[in-house]
Amino acid sequence: MPCVLCQVRRPRRACPGVGGDICSVCCGTEREQTVNCPLDCPYLREARSHEKPSPVDPKDIPNHDIVVDEPFLQRNEILLAALMHAVAEAGLGTAGAVDSDVREALDSLVRTYRTRESGLYYETRPSNLIAAAVLERLQKSIEDFRQALAKHSGMETLRDTDILGVLVFLESVEYQIANGRKRGRAFLDMLREQSSAPAPDAPGSSLVLP
Repeated sequence: MPCVLCQVRRPRRACPGVGGDICSVCCGTEREQTVNCPLDCPYLREARSHEKPSPVDPKDIPNHDIVVDEPFLQRNEILLAALMHAVAEAGLGTAGAVDSDVREALDSLVRTYRTRESGLYYETRPSNLIAAAVLERLQKSIEDFRQALAKHSGMETLRDTDILGVLVFLESVEYQIANGRKRGRAFLDMLREQSSAPAPDAPGSSLVLP
């Protein structure tokens, strides 16, 4: 039988994304384009190891006016770890979510926290329903973390300006990591590995104080 995608070439590998056998050419061209590739697919893992994201012009990355340097990240190490975990959980726990949806959610959240800094609170939400669902999960995780931290320390210690800075940092990382494929999840995959977030099919877990 021929490849289930092109119907021409001889299949060379079993594809868990389509539930059938495909050729190596289709695996390379359709991976994360028309095929929803499971993050544990060995062929996707191999491709990740060789994949080099296209260079991004720093001018194309938003929010240049917010300074996020090494001292800032060191001061907010726990918050960074918590938000990496939260973004990974929100993205992987939302059906159909890919890196571009997470980018929209982060952009909306950054805009919201910018209004908090100005003193005039206004919540920005994406029109994309999947991105909006990611945003809701992320907002809840941040509030859970805020409450856990306050309970742990006995006072409110999480500043909106620090949350904004970390969100801007994660947004800039997404711009640099994302591979541009329609169904790409390179950024979410990186966060999952770095933050030990559960696999997409695992039961959801609430964010707790590290």
